[in-house]
Amino acid sequence: MRIRAGYEITYECPRPTPMVLMLSLHPSRLNDLVGPAPMVLDPPMPLQDYHDLYGNICSRIAAPAGPVTISSHFIINDGGLPDAVEPDAEQLPVERLPDDVLIYLLGSRYCDTDHLSNLAWSLFGEGPAGWARVQAICDYVNSRLTFGYQHASVTRTAWEGFREQRGVCRDFAHLAITLCRCMNIPARYCTGYLGDIGVPPVPEPMDFSAWFEAYLSGRWYSFDARHNTPRIGRVLMARGRDATDVALSTSFGHTRLARFKVVTDEAVT
Repeated sequence: MRIRAGYEITYECPRPTPMVLMLSLHPSRLNDLVGPAPMVLDPPMPLQDYHDLYGNICSRIAAPAGPVTISSHFIINDGGLPDAVEPDAEQLPVERLPDDVLIYLLGSRYCDTDHLSNLAWSLFGEGPAGWARVQAICDYVNSRLTFGYQHASVTRTAWEGFREQRGVCRDFAHLAITLCRCMNIPARYCTGYLGDIGVPPVPEPMDFSAWFEAYLSGRWYSFDARHNTPRIGRVLMARGRDATDVALSTSFGHTRLARFKVVTDEAVT
């Protein structure tokens, strides 16, 4: 299948402002593109790409004062299969984990493991390990938090989400990641596109989505504590420890978000 996706985002900059953007597709999906997917800047300005520590593509710009619109639209090939489900996938002992995976066991800005470790072990310590344990964590987070765009907060940690029992997709991901790490399961944050493909459409405006990956049996598997069911058509943009590492934009000065539109749906051939 083919997926049509893209975005149009406008910032108001009171004065010239350097920015780092993380709006490109992840390098692992570039070969799936059908044609180019350029980032268009209005007004035109120089753009410099680089790869961060996690392999994501970042773009540097020096935005002038006034409105700045960033947009991109593309079509991408997708296998059309739902997320993999491997009930027999095993949790590896920490001593057998690869060196580069260990960082995803540690606490981070939004995944405050020190606050949730005792809770995690009390809830999941006696149950089965491996895939079943990650799924039990997703089930718990899905029932614990209430989703609502009005609940969005850019500063909410996993612990705060647990206490407030509400949030958006990033909060579901942060809490699930944190509980996994507390149980010695490496988990990392993902952001990208996830349209209503294979499921009934929802009336709310489209947004980027957050999910997570857990490391089991020597590979990474996608999990989604918000939807809590395998989905079709995830298009990855970036991975990191938590939302800090994959912020859509980082402004080195004051900016105001004036327009935000995301499109993701199955392309009609």
